[in-house]
Amino acid sequence: MKIKILMLGVAAAAAAATSAQAADLPVAPEAVDYVRVCDGYGARFYYIPGTETCLRVGGRVRTQVVVNNVLDGGAWGDRDSNGYDWLARGYLYLDARTATEFGTLRSYVSMYGDSLNGDDSGFELEEAYIQWGGLTAGRLASNFDIFTGQTFMGVVDRDWSDATTNQIAYTAAFGNGLSATVALEDRSEREFGYYGGTRAPDFVTALGLSQGWGSAQLSGVLHHVYPSTAYNNATDGEDNLGWAVGGGVVINLPMVGAGSNIFFQGFYADGALAYITTYDGVADFYGDETSKGFSLSAGTFIQATSTIGLALDGSYADIDAAGNLSDVTRYAIDGSVQWEPVSGFILGADVGYANIDVDNEGDQDQLLLGVRMQRTF
Repeated sequence: MKIKILMLGVAAAAAAATSAQAADLPVAPEAVDYVRVCDGYGARFYYIPGTETCLRVGGRVRTQVVVNNVLDGGAWGDRDSNGYDWLARGYLYLDARTATEFGTLRSYVSMYGDSLNGDDSGFELEEAYIQWGGLTAGRLASNFDIFTGQTFMGVVDRDWSDATTNQIAYTAAFGNGLSATVALEDRSEREFGYYGGTRAPDFVTALGLSQGWGSAQLSGVLHHVYPSTAYNNATDGEDNLGWAVGGGVVINLPMVGAGSNIFFQGFYADGALAYITTYDGVADFYGDETSKGFSLSAGTFIQATSTIGLALDGSYADIDAAGNLSDVTRYAIDGSVQWEPVSGFILGADVGYANIDVDNEGDQDQLLLGVRMQRTF
């Protein structure tokens, strides 16, 4: 009997001790979803917590001063024109990517805000697009464009195709760097002259090749020439089908320095001058006639040292204007030197010269100079 009572007492004591120890145990904290690095798409991507979407956040700050045309007849000869333009600009970039069974789903946004000579422009949308496999839709660089220069500032416009536009495009990759693109692009970004309302987008095609030695591209476009009511020629026909073609090649020069290259390209247009030059002084049409023209351009970038880069771009355009409009020839050259003492931080200077010769009006020379400080992060 005594043994039975003793065993019951030991059991009761053990149960009490176990209960006391359990009460003293710490409660496990809830799981924390830490930010994880995503290395599938390059540096500086991370997973958005709770998702399988990788995000990269970046930006750029730029400040520069451009001294406007200092030659006779330029800005410095006109008391009411600005002798210099002082710009401060801030960019914001967001790049989100998710792996799917049909390929990477990507959404990209870039925007910037300006303060130019003290006047703030507010933020403007630079690019915004969605990519899924070979499909791209949104606002980004035109698929027709081949090379848009590599001087640090480009203080004078050169003569080539350079536009950012709303579009929907599909790119098929065939292997070995060969690809083909078809796209519908907003005509509004390519109108020289008094156009009517939009009716048909531009139809763009491009065939590209990218390999170790460099890259090459052939481009073509069909463009709806649609004059406004005031400039419509109802007697001889209202509309025309403009078009343009272009080709270019970029050759890498690794023997000179990493990133060094040289490029050549040429364009021809009939009723679609915005595909050969950014100079909008000649309309695409006059009555039922269309303006025609071509442009040739070339340039090079040389990585002279690990921190110093040199660049030079040049172009020539010849426009055979329609009807009573004046023919135009234009050439431009722009060169720059840039110094990158710290990765992402660049200081540079740029100088550009352009000549515009308009029939029956004579020619005008332009000489501009600029300096820029820029940090990308």
